[in-house]
Amino acid sequence: MFLKFFNPIDKLINGVSMYRLLLYYLVGLLIVAIGLSAVKDMHYSPIQIGLSAIIAVIACWIINLVFARIFEAPINPESSILTGLIIALIIPPTLNNFGILFVLAASGLAIASKYILTIGQKHIFNPAAIAVVLTYFGSNQGASWWMGTAMMLPFVLIGGILITRKLRKEHMVITFLVVTAITTAVYSVIDKSGVLLNLKNMTLSSPAFFLAFVMLTEPYTSPTTRNKQLVYAGIVGFLIAPQVHLGSVYTTPEIGLVIGNIFAYLVSSKTKLFPILKNKIQIARDTVEFEFLPGKQFAFEPGQYMEFTLPHENPDNRGSRRWFTIASSPTEPTLKIGVKFYEQSSSFKEAMLDINQNSQIVAAQIAGDFVLPNDPAQKLVFIAGGIGVTPFRSMVKYLIDNRENRSVRMLYAVKTKADIAYKDVFEEARSAIGMKTLYVLSGKEEANQKNMINGLINKRLLQRAVPDYEECLFYISGTHDMVESVELALLSMGVHHHNIKMDFFSGYA
Repeated sequence: MFLKFFNPIDKLINGVSMYRLLLYYLVGLLIVAIGLSAVKDMHYSPIQIGLSAIIAVIACWIINLVFARIFEAPINPESSILTGLIIALIIPPTLNNFGILFVLAASGLAIASKYILTIGQKHIFNPAAIAVVLTYFGSNQGASWWMGTAMMLPFVLIGGILITRKLRKEHMVITFLVVTAITTAVYSVIDKSGVLLNLKNMTLSSPAFFLAFVMLTEPYTSPTTRNKQLVYAGIVGFLIAPQVHLGSVYTTPEIGLVIGNIFAYLVSSKTKLFPILKNKIQIARDTVEFEFLPGKQFAFEPGQYMEFTLPHENPDNRGSRRWFTIASSPTEPTLKIGVKFYEQSSSFKEAMLDINQNSQIVAAQIAGDFVLPNDPAQKLVFIAGGIGVTPFRSMVKYLIDNRENRSVRMLYAVKTKADIAYKDVFEEARSAIGMKTLYVLSGKEEANQKNMINGLINKRLLQRAVPDYEECLFYISGTHDMVESVELALLSMGVHHHNIKMDFFSGYA
């Protein structure tokens, strides 16, 4: 029942990239603010809000062009526009001389932080947050977070829920808000101030929700695995409570976030690669494997994914970034990804087909908890749908190369035999480590080969193929609908939700 509630939301957001969805959200908030200021008192006029946003966006865009040229880095205009919109929503939109200089200074510092405040080519701080922290200590002028009002709250929540669901970061947002509320309540009791009043102000008249939805969950400056994300959210949630202070300095939202960013940097992957294409191979119908020379050694766990940035002309609403599971094993010297193409593919995928050894590609942000368990005695069942097989290729190749004889079975759902990818690896695993693979064909083609059947991966098939399912840990990777249907089937069989792991990464659509 709970899963069905999210079906309409998921269908709405699955066709749009994370960055493009965030762009629509921020622009939408500015339009709402302009509209509300025209009919109600928002402290700022429509002209102030609109012009301030235009100045911030143009400034960030131009400054990003300059820094990209200086550092010979790929130009990503989408990222600079998002930074400008965030700055416009947290800095007072005044149009006097000082106000305009403040917006320009914050814009410059935000973009500069992406290139200068880095270690190993990975930026540490949320650009907008570090910009207003620096302006606060430099000129004693900070962010007002003016969108944090009761009038704006419904619109912040509506779009914020979509953002959070797209990223699957509900656990971070909830942890952050709960910790902030508890901290506010505890300090209110200690200070003998009104607990209910302070909690009301935290909810209706603070930037807590906007910060949680937009800045806390920002992928590049937050941890990449679940447990570390919870700690990170708790740290920031504690620090942004209005009564918290470090010595004589009270921690503003931006200071709290910057401190959290330092923690995130210390516990997260620092990898940033500029891979060079080595080979393109068609591994199944409409599916191509891209093999890259990574340029340097990097560490990851089988089943994790990376964000790939491919600047190209006229990007569509899915943008120029995409998350791909690493199909190669850590035991292999090259970086491999498997990409499924469709008749109406995105501009990103069309650009992927045209890449060569001279193409500028950036691969960064190794992330994901869809990895092998530490216990080698745990029975495993891999369930793949289509190109969702890529994390299993990484895991299985890793087990083969390390001669780990774990108890592993795989159910691999495709439409036809021509859609099967990486069959050579899975058949090698049959003899090398005893892994059993069952290919499930959902199309009309007859399954006339060994270890191949017609049908769907449903409750009946699962019970027949995995008779000891109560002892197994299930991994599911594929389309949203496929993952959800298999999860529901397993739950109906009595499999505990802790024994079901689902592959998800932001921007999956």
